[in-house]
Amino acid sequence: MTRYLLSRLGLFVLTLWAAVTVNFIVPRLMPGSPAEAAIAKLARNQTVTPEMQKAIVAQLGVPNGNLWDQYVTYLGQVAHLDFGVSYSNFPHSVRDMVLAALPWTVVLVGLVTIISYAVGTLLGIFGAWRRGRALDTWATVGGQFFAAFPPFWFGMLVLFFLGYVGRVFPTSGSHSPDIDVAFSWASVTDIASHAMLPALTIFATTVGTWVLTMRNTMIGTLGDDYVTFAEANGLKPRTIALRYAARNALLPNLTQFGLVLGGVIGGSLLVETVFGYPGLGLLLFNAVSNQDFPLMQALFLMITVAFLVANLAVDLLYGLLDPRTRS
Repeated sequence: MTRYLLSRLGLFVLTLWAAVTVNFIVPRLMPGSPAEAAIAKLARNQTVTPEMQKAIVAQLGVPNGNLWDQYVTYLGQVAHLDFGVSYSNFPHSVRDMVLAALPWTVVLVGLVTIISYAVGTLLGIFGAWRRGRALDTWATVGGQFFAAFPPFWFGMLVLFFLGYVGRVFPTSGSHSPDIDVAFSWASVTDIASHAMLPALTIFATTVGTWVLTMRNTMIGTLGDDYVTFAEANGLKPRTIALRYAARNALLPNLTQFGLVLGGVIGGSLLVETVFGYPGLGLLLFNAVSNQDFPLMQALFLMITVAFLVANLAVDLLYGLLDPRTRS
């Protein structure tokens, strides 16, 4: 187990360095520059003189010098978690903007993803165990139906019917302007009501995938020889399904869950954009639109590290659940 752990950690460090390097290169391959994007936005309302252009370039502190010097500076900043000042939200620091958006994404997307995985996995287990019956039929048909909806399309449907027509829930934002974010009943209920539509969208469009994946894997596992042997020894069907078949069928689903959980840090970009929810997904959309290099690099790096950590956690869990993977 120690050798397996060290090999996983070594691969993690190597992949992290490669991801940091790619994160540095990719924004600089985009056409244009942050200064050009800021000047174009300003030019919509007034005439931009050459002096104003020079002032904008100086104010944004656009990186200069050769790429190697920029890369060395960038590595030092990453080591100190210093990503500089946002070009599109000057003079706000990138760190403050990310920390402000992070809780909204983690609470909304993270919590809904975990709930969706738990509900979908359980429905898949019991659907496969009781295949052909009412629970299996409803779970399978419902999962296929909702999984076919693109998140942004489903989001617009619930936004129209439950937001604008039914006026059941607020249509945008994370909380009302007159509500202070605090641990009070009024604040919690207001935040929860604003999160209901995006949460419903994420849950409805993802739970079907977990149901179908777990059900199909579980059905294949129930036909293995060790399950037949357990049945021949007189074990209860529920014990066979949950303690033997489900444990082995859970491994492929666990891998997929690790990848999805790693993507939580990136937020649900389309859903957050549709509902104007101030999470990391909407922040990333605005950063790309405005060619905000420091903000893009910070967000891309967070997403990459989250994926790597999630994959490392899944690898370690695999080593515990299935000792064959250690060899």
